[in-house]
Amino acid sequence: MTQPSFVPVVEADQVRRSYQLEVPSIWTASRPSELRGTRAPSGAFLGTPGPDQGFALKLARRFEDRLVLRTGEHADDAIVGCTAVAMRRAASYGRAPVIHDLTLAFTLWGFLEGAPADLVDAREPLFRSASHHYQVQRTIADCVHESTLRLTPLQVAEQLGDWRQLIELPAHA
Repeated sequence: MTQPSFVPVVEADQVRRSYQLEVPSIWTASRPSELRGTRAPSGAFLGTPGPDQGFALKLARRFEDRLVLRTGEHADDAIVGCTAVAMRRAASYGRAPVIHDLTLAFTLWGFLEGAPADLVDAREPLFRSASHHYQVQRTIADCVHESTLRLTPLQVAEQLGDWRQLIELPAHA
């Protein structure tokens, strides 16, 4: 029903013309953050993108009551640091993290039973404050050799006596 002409209409209620939007120009990858090429960039502190990597944190919480920690070590630092390794391993296979990725990471860094004392000594400064610093998490993940990521958790446990062949600690650690 139309409105009678003698009823005043507020300006906000008046019918307005529709806006005509401009036709967008052609898109180009010219912004600094645009990826160029078919692969994601790789290098220090860039990580390894993969599907559903956040699921690794949920899986990692299952290990919380099994962690073997020294005085001064924190479960959150161990969980976040080992989760970074597990996510890297899962992404290298092009899949989401599974429990075996976490088992490998916790075994490799000696947070489960039977870790050599020198490994525990070496990991302690590396994992300090890992839950608060992204660079520390990336450093922990980058210490693990690519060939180590291809091993099973059982193989890592068997080779843990010679752990220096499995990981390479940074010079400052």
